[in-house]
Amino acid sequence: MRDDAALVLFSGGQDSATCLAWALARFAHVETVGFDYGQRHRVELEMRDVFRTRLMRENAGWAPKLGEDHMLALDALRSVSDTALTRETEIAMQADGLPNTFVPGRNLLFLTFAAALAYRRGLKHLVAGMCETDYSGYPDCRDDTLKALQVAINLGMERRFVLHTPLMWRDKAATWALAERLGGAPLVEAVREDTHSCYLGDRSRRHDWGYGCGTCPACDLRRGGWERWRASLTAD
Repeated sequence: MRDDAALVLFSGGQDSATCLAWALARFAHVETVGFDYGQRHRVELEMRDVFRTRLMRENAGWAPKLGEDHMLALDALRSVSDTALTRETEIAMQADGLPNTFVPGRNLLFLTFAAALAYRRGLKHLVAGMCETDYSGYPDCRDDTLKALQVAINLGMERRFVLHTPLMWRDKAATWALAERLGGAPLVEAVREDTHSCYLGDRSRRHDWGYGCGTCPACDLRRGGWERWRASLTAD
């Protein structure tokens, strides 16, 4: 396996886009993988190529590092789940305290399939945007979950993959700040314009922080992070 190469789980959203930039700043070769599981906000997948193309156009240093993009169909995930991300239903909290946007097993499957792909491609590092700081309470975003999964994957595949979660302890304001630090104003603008986070898949409305319905939990997080980050710049 190449010790200088990484596979980034790239959905087309703000977090994974920032993680892609993070990986390009650290590794000599970076590939990306996306997952089509019948998500309600499938427009995020359409933004993946737009964002990758913009990165290569605007950052001459990163362009030679950005390798192949992969797309995996995980239709079975939609078949076994009944959530607001896989069905046309209102977003709400459930009796167990989790939002109905939680897709059980999603990140576990994503990382397992990503590791299988990385095994074939000879890529040692896996980079993912899970976060335990600003998140919706999803148990498969927790640091303990992902550390346990890394151990299981390494044992089950007899490989020494290294799982990186650069955003694990960053809130959304810090994620915007990281994008600025990695790629300056051009990267921040690329994230604003060419990524998608809204759970409803709404790209008809543009806000200061990007496109979205403006009311779903994903839009709330993105907007709140943008406002706190911009306020911190003014305070400085």
